[in-house]
Amino acid sequence: MLARRQRDPLQSLQRRSQELKQQVDGLLFESQLKGALEASKRRDLYQRCIQLKQAIDENKNALQKLKKADEPAPVGNYYQKKEEEHNLLDKLTHQLQELAVSISRENVTETGALTEREEEESSAEEDEEEDEDDEEESEESRGEDEEAEEEEEEKQEGESRPEATSGEYIALGDFLAQQVGDLTFKKGEILCIIKKNSDGWWMAKNAKGNKGLIPKTYLEPYNKEEGQESSEEGSEEDTEVGDEAAEGAEATPRTDSHWSAVRKAISEQMNTVDVLTAMGAIPAGFRPSTLFQLLEEGNQFRASYFLQPELTPSQLAFRDLIWDAKTGSIRSRPSRVSLILTLWSCKVIPLPGVSIQVLSRHVRLCLFDGSEVLSNIHTVRATWQPKKPQTWTFSPQVTGILPCLLDGDCFIRSNSSSPDLGILFELGISYTRNSTGERGELSCGWVFLKLFDATGIPIPAKTYKLFLNGGTPYEKGVEVDPSVSRRAHGSVFHQLMTMRKQPQLLVKLRSLNRRSRNTLSLLPETLIGSMCCVHLLIFYRQILGDVLLKDRMNLNSADLISNPVLATFPRLLEESDIMDALRSSWAEKESTLKRSEKGDRELLKAVFLLVYHDCVLPLLHSALLPASRWAEEETEAARWKGIADFLKQNQENEGALQVLLSPEGVHEPFDISEQTYDFLGERRKNLA
Repeated sequence: MLARRQRDPLQSLQRRSQELKQQVDGLLFESQLKGALEASKRRDLYQRCIQLKQAIDENKNALQKLKKADEPAPVGNYYQKKEEEHNLLDKLTHQLQELAVSISRENVTETGALTEREEEESSAEEDEEEDEDDEEESEESRGEDEEAEEEEEEKQEGESRPEATSGEYIALGDFLAQQVGDLTFKKGEILCIIKKNSDGWWMAKNAKGNKGLIPKTYLEPYNKEEGQESSEEGSEEDTEVGDEAAEGAEATPRTDSHWSAVRKAISEQMNTVDVLTAMGAIPAGFRPSTLFQLLEEGNQFRASYFLQPELTPSQLAFRDLIWDAKTGSIRSRPSRVSLILTLWSCKVIPLPGVSIQVLSRHVRLCLFDGSEVLSNIHTVRATWQPKKPQTWTFSPQVTGILPCLLDGDCFIRSNSSSPDLGILFELGISYTRNSTGERGELSCGWVFLKLFDATGIPIPAKTYKLFLNGGTPYEKGVEVDPSVSRRAHGSVFHQLMTMRKQPQLLVKLRSLNRRSRNTLSLLPETLIGSMCCVHLLIFYRQILGDVLLKDRMNLNSADLISNPVLATFPRLLEESDIMDALRSSWAEKESTLKRSEKGDRELLKAVFLLVYHDCVLPLLHSALLPASRWAEEETEAARWKGIADFLKQNQENEGALQVLLSPEGVHEPFDISEQTYDFLGERRKNLA
């Protein structure tokens, strides 16, 4: 009798995936039955969630290791089939995560209802005492969370808290070592913590002296006196909930340590990022975006702030805007740092889970000295291909002009004398949660490129491969994805392979020629921006010099100046699509000028003012354009369509006058003060 032919590797995984899908569908059906509301039934469902999640992860790992060369016979559409299986496993993982969260929420709700009944039966005096105790315990728990993040604060807080000085934790459930280097322990065992790692795996030692890594979600601080008091005061209901948590954690493997943390995250009302990390939706090294939070604080880190002229300490003259009578223009001012930076690509950037939707991938950069931000924060949006979602690129080829938001060529100017001056890069994503619709900003890693060596000599202009760090710029030793280095072995070959899998950013520093250096020297001493907008920024600076220095009758006067260009141009730095409309209109107008006209500086400024009035001012006050919102695809598309239609009508009618007078044009009313420029008022507003 002929032997049965062995299944192909991909076919076997496909069959296994279908079996897992049937089990997940059955589990979801059981969770909707009336009997599933019982506590014992919920524990069983939660346990099966963990087991199914482990089986799905094993199948996913096997699928990732599978190669086309492993197939004994040719397989049609191999990579497409493999991608479909990966998407199916991601969908099953997302369904199990939602089910586990709903089960945990019901457990927390039930526990809250039980405690409310007990409080109603107790007296008012006991209520006050319990509230005070709860506040103290919550303060201590918050302190313990901070201690787990920073080892230095841990030592300081340990002097005032007995739990921290002992370093002893009690195990909430059994844990079996998953790989070499882990430490096996039983429920109730007392463990001494040696080192707390940011990825959630701590180095611990048991009573026998054995050392190894353990998941922190299995532990809680151990104190003998408080442990005895809590055991006497604890009710039977609380004991049942504690046993349920221990049983859920008992079967949790290494890759699923976040499942028990989901329950803890909901009960302690952790923030969104902690919940996403606990659920495995984002890598452990992701953090809330630091540079985005600085941008939200005010105008002091925006380009419009640094574009304004700076006054001298006496406030009687401008420090960085000086008129040159010989040339009839503003005087060029060299700076210590003046260079062009090109963003090439970002590689091996970890992907978030299916529970969040990515709205934008981008890089934010600024000047940094190791302790504070010294310039505006410039943002460049990245593009990516569905076939290579872990690779980000910049400056894509587009029809027409390249939007300044996508331009990877940036100019950098600074006159800071700090020896530690450098460029801080933060890779980020804008996201929305599928379950709640909540929006947020995450940092996918950061890196610091120092611009001067130890002797004060500038670093050479070349291409740099920069490996990203996790956490925030104020954290040290945090990895973006700790699972990559955890899989590395001791051999040199495996270490080299691991380095290739580390998230990295490729940038190129370009030295300036004489023409570029003279052009950038007309800009403010400190500013970062897109190279495609340099000529427009210089027009603004020249008009600023004419109005504030050349044409003012009395330089000591601080009266308001009627100039719509100076009053509204800083807004374009925050509304990049209108800046692109100005670039397009100016390029079209400049192409019609003769060579002799292009050499006339005064004529160019006069033509630029006409283009600005025809293009920018109607768009800024148009009621047909929705308000600009970051990373909203529908809003951005609607604005682009409205701007394109307006520019097309301008081109056909040779100006905006006919469009402005037509009954179809709708514009918002404005006050005359919005068209006046107050340089002292701008300074006070920016400082505020």
